[in-house]
Amino acid sequence: MALHQTIETVTERIRQRSAADRARYLQRVAEAQQSEPHRGQLSCGNLAHGFAACDAEGKLALKGKQRPNLAIVSAYNDMLSAHQPLQAFPALIKDAAWKAGGVAQFAGGVPAMCDGVTQGQPGMELSLFSRDVIAMASAVALSHNMFDAAIFLGVCDKIVPGMLMGALSFGHLPAIFVPAGPMVSGLGNIEKTKVRQAYASGKIGRDELLEAESKSYHSPGTCTFYGTANSNQLVLEFMGLQLPGTSFVNPHTPLRDALTRAAAARAVAMTHAGGEYTPVAQVVDERALVNGMVGLLASGGSTNHTIHLVAIARAAGIHIDWGDFEELSEAVPLLARIYPNGPADVNHFQAAGGIPFMIRELLKAGLLHEDVVTIAGPGLRHYLREPFLVGDEVQWREGPAQSLDTDVLRGTNQPFDATGGLRLLTGNLGRCVMKVSAVDAEHHVIEAPARVFSGQDQVIAAFEAGEFTDDVVVVIINQGPRANGMPELHMLTPLLGVLQDRGLRVALVTDGRMSGASGRVPAAIQVSPEAVAGGPLAHVRDGDIIRVDANAGVLEAQVGEVTLLGRDRAPGPDGRGDYGLGRELFGLFRAQARSAEEGGSPLQEATV
Repeated sequence: MALHQTIETVTERIRQRSAADRARYLQRVAEAQQSEPHRGQLSCGNLAHGFAACDAEGKLALKGKQRPNLAIVSAYNDMLSAHQPLQAFPALIKDAAWKAGGVAQFAGGVPAMCDGVTQGQPGMELSLFSRDVIAMASAVALSHNMFDAAIFLGVCDKIVPGMLMGALSFGHLPAIFVPAGPMVSGLGNIEKTKVRQAYASGKIGRDELLEAESKSYHSPGTCTFYGTANSNQLVLEFMGLQLPGTSFVNPHTPLRDALTRAAAARAVAMTHAGGEYTPVAQVVDERALVNGMVGLLASGGSTNHTIHLVAIARAAGIHIDWGDFEELSEAVPLLARIYPNGPADVNHFQAAGGIPFMIRELLKAGLLHEDVVTIAGPGLRHYLREPFLVGDEVQWREGPAQSLDTDVLRGTNQPFDATGGLRLLTGNLGRCVMKVSAVDAEHHVIEAPARVFSGQDQVIAAFEAGEFTDDVVVVIINQGPRANGMPELHMLTPLLGVLQDRGLRVALVTDGRMSGASGRVPAAIQVSPEAVAGGPLAHVRDGDIIRVDANAGVLEAQVGEVTLLGRDRAPGPDGRGDYGLGRELFGLFRAQARSAEEGGSPLQEATV
């Protein structure tokens, strides 16, 4: 199938926009490449330090130049369910690497925080910037120059994007990402949502809420709803950075362990010594990024990737923006219904045919670049296969040609929606994104008076006081990267849903983020420029009529420009968010952060 015109147009526009920075990045990568093991550059004292803790066999191998050395960089910790399974992976990788002719060393760990734990808490203000800390920590792990390839063990929201940004700063090294897989299904998502709304309405108590949440998040593995963590895994497969079919294999299973071993063997093969040298800079190009964006849109994935993919692209010298997302969204059909876009979870999606089926359908429609470099080999058609266990070894077979559950997964000939459900809204309040794949059409346009708040706690207090009795556009300012690190405002989802169920016309407008699980209430989020960086959102007042129009792509205060911008700016953050739970350590990050549309990163100037 010929490449769809929109895919071709957007890719070429990105390529031209990025030409100068991409060329500089690739030049740096070329300067760092060498055909012999990188440890050969080290002095005898350097090298002795590098293998001092190895056993005799490992020391002998690292003294020579025959065996490539793999770096293991892990986000393991045993508090977070998604990362607990990673504990066992290094031993599997070391054994498999040795059998494949390589060596593997645990190079370093990176922090891994969970937005599910920190939602609505002060620690959430470290969440977005933890991505950049992870990028730097990954670079520190690789800085010893002992390694010829890297294996990254990570799953959740900021961890995978941060690791990929770090990997791209070592673009001359091959890199493979290895997930842990989702927990098995627990309490259904629809039931969980009902319990949350019942709690928000005061109909049940905390004990009943906690019981329901515990039945949803109940075992090792990634949360099963389709938020940012699971969007990470899908996007990486579409970009060719994971082995085919690995995203949604459950942890602590023989197949999961076999896939981890296979990743180690493949990493050895991708080094110079392995004969299939494939540096990560070669994998992550304009085509791979467009493929990742298409996968995100076709699956109804997390809006957080409108920030993360921008930052990842910048780390590779490539510039993408929200206009690219929107144009692709108009051409890419919605092929999956996974919560919050439907009742199913990622285990149901996997059983229905999962990523191999989706890639097959999108390739047939010309909506993906097939001619890409992947860690599985040249061409995206490697990702039409799915893994099976034969004895102790993984074998890949062709994935299903038909969906096994059309309530969850469909082909391009009968999609759930003709578009990917992501909108770019612009107007006199700035630029923002809205995910409409889970929003009923009757709520795509909301025009109502504003209520302005400077934090979600104020909104919750107003809700509990019974102040929301009429149609309303809830405007929350001072929630961007420079204001307070841009925490997700997921605590608002249940109560806004309650207001909508009461028959009110409700929308949210904010310079902050919503969760990757944001759903059925229209939310114009990540408004840029943010209020504290001169954005007009700081001039909105209670009672202003705000129009949120996903159909026409409009975000507008029905106030004359002279009146709007002639007002005093609303006060910025009160400063209490500058300290406590480590927030005082991130003042430099807040001061240097770019806008959400530019990736929200304080590191970006260094990456291009």
